[in-house]
Amino acid sequence: MTIAIIEGGLDDARVQALLTTHLAKAREATAEGFAFALDLSGLRVPAIRFFSAWDGETLLGVGALKRLAPDHGELKSMHTAEPARRRGVGAAMLAHVMQQARIAGMTRLSLETGTSAYFQAAVALYLRHGFTPCEPFGDYVASGENRFLSIHTNGPVC
Repeated sequence: MTIAIIEGGLDDARVQALLTTHLAKAREATAEGFAFALDLSGLRVPAIRFFSAWDGETLLGVGALKRLAPDHGELKSMHTAEPARRRGVGAAMLAHVMQQARIAGMTRLSLETGTSAYFQAAVALYLRHGFTPCEPFGDYVASGENRFLSIHTNGPVC
């Protein structure tokens, strides 16, 4: 498998279908009012750069980078297609988004994710790549339904 990550793809029906799956699963695994996954319109704002991972014509996964401040970004909409899981797609997307954050001058990258069993594999990925628990950031409020992780783009910050 070859993983090619490109910027864009929101107009592609395959990407839209994967994002619909991502939203549905996130909302199903999280108490009402605590799923902060973005829909298609939420990803089409100027502060967000969207990326899609491909193997030829096969969509492998998606991810996005939201600028919160000149030096702070948020990882959004990370999702790997079911048939591509456990094949390095998430790690490749994470590395790509981290690199793009560095290039854009962001020294901190944060994320919010759920606490249910559904999110355990994603949390393990983030922890393996140096993210550490941190306080809520932006407009988020701490609850039993979410957790917050952050990394300095050159290593941990929390």
